[in-house]
Amino acid sequence: MSHVGSVVVNKAARIASICVMMTVSGALLTACQSDRTSASKLGIETDPPETLYNQGLANIKAGNIVEASRKFDAIDAQHPFSEWSQKALVMSTFTKYRLGRYTEALSTGNRYLNLYPRSDDSAYVQYLVGLSHWKQISNVTQDQKSSLQTIDAMQKVVDNYPDSEYVDDAQAKIRFARDQLAGKEMQIGRYYLERKEYLASISRFRVVVEKYPNTNQIEEALARLVEAYFAMGVVQEAQTAAAVLGHNYPDSQWYADSYKLLKSGGLEPRENSGSWIARAGKKILVGS
Repeated sequence: MSHVGSVVVNKAARIASICVMMTVSGALLTACQSDRTSASKLGIETDPPETLYNQGLANIKAGNIVEASRKFDAIDAQHPFSEWSQKALVMSTFTKYRLGRYTEALSTGNRYLNLYPRSDDSAYVQYLVGLSHWKQISNVTQDQKSSLQTIDAMQKVVDNYPDSEYVDDAQAKIRFARDQLAGKEMQIGRYYLERKEYLASISRFRVVVEKYPNTNQIEEALARLVEAYFAMGVVQEAQTAAAVLGHNYPDSQWYADSYKLLKSGGLEPRENSGSWIARAGKKILVGS
């Protein structure tokens, strides 16, 4: 083959090679575009985590909490255990709480606390966990599991983050939950009292006096003890309950009713120091 022929052949080979490369590149580009289009159709986010995070914040500001939550979840799914994922978990917990998806908020929040228990945002996330339980507290006629969970979660805010801005409200939520638990005991106690099942009713009122002495239920609990013990003829306990009630709440209508009941039987309030009611009454006095 001549020199000129050799050059032509080599040039043709290079052109063919370039065409092949262009064809492959074009196919790859088309495939990438196709994948991105498919991901978009499936609702899969493909933006960098910083972009997704800022989009999430912008959606919160615009009031689109659902879309914001989706952005934060995408960061966590695509970049787990990263700095952006850590930040996104906080906001994901918040948005789920705001949307009323409390079970999901609890799952996300507890996962965050397990991964980053000493982070700058852990107090806030623990508070959101407590709020998610608190929002699920139901009427005293129903199960009070959420009240117990609220107390547990909010007590962690108080104990683990005593200098946080959430402590005051956490304590308020604890008081509310304790009042709900006491209210549940009262509801059951009244049920038994109405049916003259006095021992069963007393056991419920006793729980309130001993375990929840500083709730809104304490006055009625003491008055109901007066009523139940008086009906059973256990006058010393009835007198003691009335005495403790009168000492702590002298202007209470519950005390007025209890005093009247005792007088109808020729009795008056009188504390028996050996009574469990007298011992429990000291908790009221010291505000414990």
